[in-house]
Amino acid sequence: MLVNVTTSSVINASVEQVWAKIRDFNGLPNWYPSVIDSHIENGEPSDKISCIRSFNREDGLNLREQLLGLDDQKYVCTYFLLEPNKPMEDYICTIRLLPITDGDRTYIEWFANFKCLPEEEPELRQNLEQVFQVGFDALNKIFSR
Repeated sequence: MLVNVTTSSVINASVEQVWAKIRDFNGLPNWYPSVIDSHIENGEPSDKISCIRSFNREDGLNLREQLLGLDDQKYVCTYFLLEPNKPMEDYICTIRLLPITDGDRTYIEWFANFKCLPEEEPELRQNLEQVFQVGFDALNKIFSR
């Protein structure tokens, strides 16, 4: 079964400020709370399409993701989860920013597409929505200082 999960929020900062955090494919530890470290494999630049980031979370999980797209004009970053944990397959994720000119804020969408068994979908959807919301909350906290 193909699943699409889309979440959105408003960040109280300009699109340029938020993009500076999101754009750095190796910068997760600088804004996402449970990520403790990250590195780009083979010493490649963090904005090179096809580079792979390997990061560790506080729960001990190591994840590897490959950068598929990075568009500085449209404020879009797309990546693929390598070696996903079962029951997900073919996990592709995109973060897209849009400027909100009223108040110089940012509309952010974080969405994922993946395959799973139908009975796994509700729990996976809920987990991803939580993961994305944690990111939104962290970004708002950073920019509220």
